[in-house]
Amino acid sequence: MQNEKKNNRPMPRPTGDEAIADGIIEGRNAVMEALRAETAIDKIYVAKGETDKTLGHIASTARARGIVVVDADRRKLDGMSRTHAHQGVIALASVREYASVEDILAAAQERGEAPLLVVCDEISDPHNLGAIIRTAECAGAHGVIIPKRRSAGLTSIVGKTSAGAVSYVPVARVPNIPALLKELKERGVWVFGTAAEGDTALYRADLKGPAAIVIGSEGDGMGRLVRENCDFLVSIPMRGRISSLNASAAAAILLYEAVRQRLDA
Repeated sequence: MQNEKKNNRPMPRPTGDEAIADGIIEGRNAVMEALRAETAIDKIYVAKGETDKTLGHIASTARARGIVVVDADRRKLDGMSRTHAHQGVIALASVREYASVEDILAAAQERGEAPLLVVCDEISDPHNLGAIIRTAECAGAHGVIIPKRRSAGLTSIVGKTSAGAVSYVPVARVPNIPALLKELKERGVWVFGTAAEGDTALYRADLKGPAAIVIGSEGDGMGRLVRENCDFLVSIPMRGRISSLNASAAAAILLYEAVRQRLDA
């Protein structure tokens, strides 16, 4: 009977540091304080259909700062929660501030190098994104670009998986990847998309000049509009029985082919 009473006691609401664990900020007060302190926040999840004024204020404040706000059902919030007292709102802190595309291109210019960019089209697995950022840093890429929605962001999991590379590689976040690719092409950057049925074999692709390598999502690959805005669709030679590679593995192969070509140039 004593155990039953103990289990039925209401759990205290977290405050301060108790409301923050592994980059997850839970509870109305904790999230509002993070917004007031201008903490780098990747996304905020708010209970779907909730009409509470405080949650509405959190959502409007976040949107005004350009933070992505996602409507989520209670089950999703419960699954994300570490404290079991999220009060209808959970924020994911960023491990660093996002850069701009202009910052990335300027970094390449300052180094006197042709831009080498990685564009991730809806990479939702944070482990894949972290691995891509790690490889981009090792290969000397100038930056990684991701979409604002339907993508993993710079969360603590991404930071850990990148083995610290997220501190060195600028990551930009844009609202529309097809529009970004058009802008890059106008600025003289060639866009290489990865596709199993691509008509350009990897070792025939010229990656010595300004290049953006586009990596599609884990399940569906590149979206139609993204594919249409690529200058080349590059296929990686496959000699085994499995017909596709993990997204981060594909990124590594193309990046290091670019490194090889640039060393030989």
